[in-house]
Amino acid sequence: MYNNQQVSVIMPCYNAEDVIDMSIQSVLAQSYQNFQLIIVDDYSTDRTIVKIKPYLADNRILLVQLPRNSGVANARNIGMQHSLGRFIAFLDCDDVWRPEKLEKQVTMMESNDAPLVFSAYHTFIEGTDKPIKKIQVPEFIDYEGLLRNTIIGCLTVMVDRNKTGDFEMPNIPGGEDTATWLNLLKQNGVAYGAEESLAYYRVSSTSLSGNKWRMARRTWQMYRQTQDLSFIKTCICFSFYVKNAIVKRI
Repeated sequence: MYNNQQVSVIMPCYNAEDVIDMSIQSVLAQSYQNFQLIIVDDYSTDRTIVKIKPYLADNRILLVQLPRNSGVANARNIGMQHSLGRFIAFLDCDDVWRPEKLEKQVTMMESNDAPLVFSAYHTFIEGTDKPIKKIQVPEFIDYEGLLRNTIIGCLTVMVDRNKTGDFEMPNIPGGEDTATWLNLLKQNGVAYGAEESLAYYRVSSTSLSGNKWRMARRTWQMYRQTQDLSFIKTCICFSFYVKNAIVKRI
């Protein structure tokens, strides 16, 4: 399908004037330079566009401006519609990659003949020089494993579309990324994880994942709406989700 080694980086953004520079610069600093960066602005009302425009001199960077706010899943899907690369990677506008992230994951993808790879990552608040915690990941995970442990961080994922074909994220309010990995693994087997941390996730009390109760409720709904699990299996998977979410934060 895709006769290239290009990585299409999908970056949704909304009112990110204070943080988006750091994210874009972490993409530009990659040791693997065969990428395109697609920034999808979800109708920001601050100076986000002003911050992005100087970067558009780089012809690898594309800005797509949406006419109304429609949510992160839709923004990512629109970004993928503009993508040209064999590989898809995701980076939100407030998160950061280590410089070797893309290079190591392309190598990992090819050496494992994998449809999807991911990695450990660190959390941080202001600067990546002061990380809070490393989120560990397993060496590999399949569909059933991911149902019980939603451990894959979206900012660490790379997908090989020659293995999966084109795909979309379900347009649901939370858990859309995990639902996507579940859908891909249901059809394509095993995802491989790197023990090395390759990214930094910005922790914010106002972020969706910062609201633990709301995220738990939306994870339950994601199981029911996108995976068609029975009530009993949803209860089983959700109990593992809660246990692993607690362990992840200890």
